[in-house]
Formats: sequence, structure tokens, C-alpha cells
Amino acid sequence: MTTTTLAVLVPLLPFLGAAAGLLLGRTAPGFVRPLAVLPPLAATALAVAVAVRQGGDKAIDAATQLTPTGSVPIDLALHIDGFAALVAVLVGLVASCVQIYSTAYLRDDPRYASYAALVSLFTAAMLLVVYSGDLMVLLVGWEIMGICSYFLVGHYWETPEARAASLKAFLVTKLGDVPFLIGLFALATDAGTFRITGILDAVAAGGIDHPTLIALLLLAGVAGKSAQFPLHTWLPDAMAGPTPVSALIHAATMVAAGIYFVARLLPLFAASAAALTVLAVMAAVTMVGSALAALAQDDIKRVLAYSTIGQLGYMAGALAVADRGAAVFHLISHGAFKALLFLAAGVVIHAAGTNSLAAMSRMGGFARRIPDAYWTMTIALLALAAIPPFAGFFSKEAVLVAAEHTALRESTTAPGAAGWTVLIAGLVTALLTAAYAARLWLLAFRGQGADAPDHGREPLPMTGVLWVLAVPSLGFGLTYGYFDDWFDGHSLAPTVVTAVLGVGLSLIGGLITYAAWRTRRTLATRTPMGAVAAHPDASPAATEAEAITTHTPVFGDIASAADPTDPGRILLGPLHRHAATGFHLDAVYHVLFVRPVQAGADLVRFLDREVVDTYVRGAATGTNWLGQLVRRAQTGNVQTYLSALLAGSVVLVIAAVVLSHANAGS
Repeated sequence: MTTTTLAVLVPLLPFLGAAAGLLLGRTAPGFVRPLAVLPPLAATALAVAVAVRQGGDKAIDAATQLTPTGSVPIDLALHIDGFAALVAVLVGLVASCVQIYSTAYLRDDPRYASYAALVSLFTAAMLLVVYSGDLMVLLVGWEIMGICSYFLVGHYWETPEARAASLKAFLVTKLGDVPFLIGLFALATDAGTFRITGILDAVAAGGIDHPTLIALLLLAGVAGKSAQFPLHTWLPDAMAGPTPVSALIHAATMVAAGIYFVARLLPLFAASAAALTVLAVMAAVTMVGSALAALAQDDIKRVLAYSTIGQLGYMAGALAVADRGAAVFHLISHGAFKALLFLAAGVVIHAAGTNSLAAMSRMGGFARRIPDAYWTMTIALLALAAIPPFAGFFSKEAVLVAAEHTALRESTTAPGAAGWTVLIAGLVTALLTAAYAARLWLLAFRGQGADAPDHGREPLPMTGVLWVLAVPSLGFGLTYGYFDDWFDGHSLAPTVVTAVLGVGLSLIGGLITYAAWRTRRTLATRTPMGAVAAHPDASPAATEAEAITTHTPVFGDIASAADPTDPGRILLGPLHRHAATGFHLDAVYHVLFVRPVQAGADLVRFLDREVVDTYVRGAATGTNWLGQLVRRAQTGNVQTYLSALLAGSVVLVIAAVVLSHANAGS
């Protein structure tokens, strides 16, 4: 079987699994779980085979014309380079782990069949984006992911939080997709093709007339999809969906699509120094702002959500200094340990009966009761904090090294200002990342108080995938030398300067957080405030759904769950209140956009009701009055009708005589 055929089957198998799962969900429910698990597993195996055959060598290209358009053709094309081959393996691996995990996590969910089918469709859409060699075909996968995220985030549609979060995710990402679509058409007009290879050739030949405008339009869509400032606000609220969905969105699909898109077309963005500078500033604000917000969150999933935003900022920063190798390296590394973090968080939430860190800090015994989640989450948090030799250290250092080279003008592809911006923001974020990672670990696993109710050992499908994902979280970074050819052929090894600075700041952040926690933990109460008393036999999904509806600080006033031992409150001080609400960006959007739209809607409603409806009602009223007059004339008396006819005839005769005399006189 040819490599092209294998590549076509990679996104096709999850798509067929999704279709079959939807068709058989009611008639043959016994097939739902096999149809959810086997297609992504097979797609992962095929993606590995494609990666082995590609081997980091010259890209594999194949195309057939999809439809004649008369001007710019649309091709069903594949473009598989080293980036695409590795990212496809990541997507398949994470999707397979999520589907296996979900068989136990949502075992009692009546909507599991539709959930599993949507996850498979989500996976197929991302794989289509990864392998696509034509931007219009890529756009199909791009939009399907947006639709799937709407339904998956709103899986617990009975809760107002889930309904609001799904709608917000859809609208914010679509807001970015409008300029993104305009940018795609402008790019195809300049290049004369939607094919990625053709566009890159046109960029190399200087055939793009408006690179800055096109790049900025495309960046708007990337900011929405990959949750970059200022269109990142949908991602923390998307935690209202099931935890496995969060793992899929944050690790391998949706948010990774925007970063991957820029990596694919990086020469286009590198052709505009202004676009790279904007991307660098956007990445820097995203990194630092999200790290501060993560340090103030009470919900364990919102901490991880803001963490994802910050790590995406690192990837965008690498692209801003024109190093797509470092960006994709961190994308793959982050995908492994972030999926592990979310799936382990699902186990912790079930064991605690709540997703509140304030409540967990008042419980004890988690490390003993859920050892699989404890050890694997510790590995993932060390990778997140970029502590060697875990994967996050090598990939994050690759980003810092790229920024250092640009800042010191050792690489002249990107502006030096972009390099300094990314480097300084990256180092500050390294300290903050270690601080909120240590805070999460201390509050979740080193709580002081009575043990929470024992829910029993978690099912094997939930704990087994944690150890599967722990392997790349621990060891993927050590393979950086082997994959040099896959990442544009340049070394991703850390330098002494960035390694010392990065690791030093990470250790400082972790130690400061630990010191703050130690000085205040004597004030901890033994009452698990905010905990949700879940039944020991309840499924993890039922526990999470209950936690969403009952734990007010998660989606309401986050700062209300006061915990005197919280290191985040100690470290942030007066800034904590603002960081807990995401620096009030939602409130700013409400003033700038929601209120004007509502005011416009009120005006339209007033004009419709008081002006348009007035004319309509007036016409109806006049017709009604005329009808009443005519009805009164219809008495049914023949004599009355004859008298009226005679009177009318006399009037007509008189009028005729008068008019004839008047005409004669003139």
C-alpha cells in the first residue's frame, strides 16, 4: 500500500467511525464503544507508518482536482512533511487515549454514543487540517472542529454554564474566522492557487503583493482558534465540557490548529516584519497574562486552561522569531503532558467530588488513594514547569534559544525587537509557570484535613492511559537530536545561558510558592469548604457535572472561595482579584461589544414595534372601520336598496347635467 493511500486513510477512518457510531448508537449500542476506540487506534498506527516512511525527508505531495472553479482551482491535496507526520501521530495518540478514557469516564452517560461520534469527527477534522495540502480543504477541517467544539463543550447542556460556554466558544472563534476567510481569499488571489506548495513558491518569488495585510488577517483567525490575546477568553469557560473533551481540545486539536497553520505558512508571515512583531507582542501578552491568571484560579481545570493559553503563547513566540521547528517541537511535547494533566485532573475531580482547589486543600490522602493520578500528574507538572529531564524542558528551551538568537541578531529572519519581546516574556512566564504548577500540586495533593469519601479505585481504562501519556511526557524531549531532520534540519538543543536562566527561574518560582504555602498552611481549616458530596458509586462524569452546577467559584465569583493558605493569594496580593477574573477582559468585551449590540437590537425592536407595526396596525384599523361602515349598509331590506339605487341615480344625473353645462359654458 502506498504512502499516499495510508495518508488518506488516516483522517478517513475516524470519520467513518463517527458516521457508523451515530447510525448505530440507538439500534446497536454494543458497537458504540468499539467504533469509538478502534478507528482512532487504527489511524494512529497508520499515522506512525506514514511518519516512518516520510522519515523527515522531502515532503510527500499528491493532489487531484476537486472541482473546476474557473479561476483559482480547489484540489484535494496532501502535503506531508516532517511536521505533519509527527503532529498526526500526536493527534491520533491523544484521541485514542481520550476515547479509551471516556469509555469508563462516561460509562453511564445516556448521550455517550453522540459524544464518542463527535470526538471521532473532531479527530478526523484535525487530521484533515494536518495532512491537507490545499487551504480550502484545510478550511473544511478548520470549521468542522469549530462545530464539534460547540457540541462537545455543551455536552452537559442541562447546566447554564455549559450552554453559555459552548455558545461563547463558537462565537469568539467565528469572530476570528471572518478576517481569516478574507485573508485566505486574498492570499489565493495573489498567489493564483490555494495549494500550500504553490503559495510558498509565490512567497519565495515575491509574488504576494500584500503580505502584511494578508498575514494580519490570517492572524485574527489564528488568535481565535489558538486562544491568543485578545480572543482567548473562550478557552477557560470551555472547561464546562467533560474533562476528556478538555484534554482533546487543549492537547491535540482546535487550539493546536492555529499554531500549526502559521508553521505551515511561516515564510508568508516572515515576509512581513510588522506581522512578526504583532505576533511577538500578542504572544508575550498571552504568556504573561495567562500565567498570572492561572496563579489565581480556584478551579483545577481553569488553572490548566490558562496554562494551555500560556504554552500556546510560547509556540506563537517561536513562530514570531521565525523558528517553526521550536514551535512544533513544543506543540508535540505540550500535547503529551497537557493531555496527561487533564485526564489526571478528571481522576482527581472524581476522587475529591469537586474541582475546587480550595476544597481539595482541606482534604487529605489523595496521594495514597489515587496513586496513578498522583505520580503521572507529578510527571506532567514537572514537564509543564520545564524541569529537566522532562519533555517540557527541552521544548521550552528550544523556544528560548530561538528567541535568544533573534534578539542577539544571530538570526536575521525576524526583527530583533521580536526576539527580545519573546525572550523576556518567556523567562518571566517560566517563573510564573513553575509557581502555578507547584501551587496546583500542593493544594491538590498536600491538603490538610479529613479524607474525602472513598470512591474506590478508578477503572483501568482511566488509569492505564495516564501511564501511556507519561512516557512521552518524560522521554520525548530526550529525542531532540533524532528529530533534527524533521524540524527543518537545525539543532533544538538548549544552550547554557537559556538553560541556566530558564531552569533557575523555574526553581525560584516553585520554591517561592512552596515557602508561601508552608508559612500559611497552619491557618487551614479542616472543613472541606465548597466540596461536593458525590455518591461513591457515581460515575466520574456525574461527579463532574454536579461539581459544575454546585461549585459557585468555578464559573461565578471566582475570588469568593477564600483560602488563607492559597499561595496564589499571597504571591499576587492585590493583583489576585483582577487575575482571578482574567483581568476583566470579559467585562471589557461586554461594554465594548455586547452592550452596543444589545442597544442596537433594542432600537430595531423599538422601530419595528412603534413605527413599522404602527403603520401595519393603522392599515388594518382603517380597513376594519371601512368594513364596519359597509356592513351597516347591508340591512337586507329591498326597499332600502331600491331607494339608495334611485337616490344614487338622481345624483349621477344631476352631476352629469351640471358637468355638461359647465363644459358648454367654457
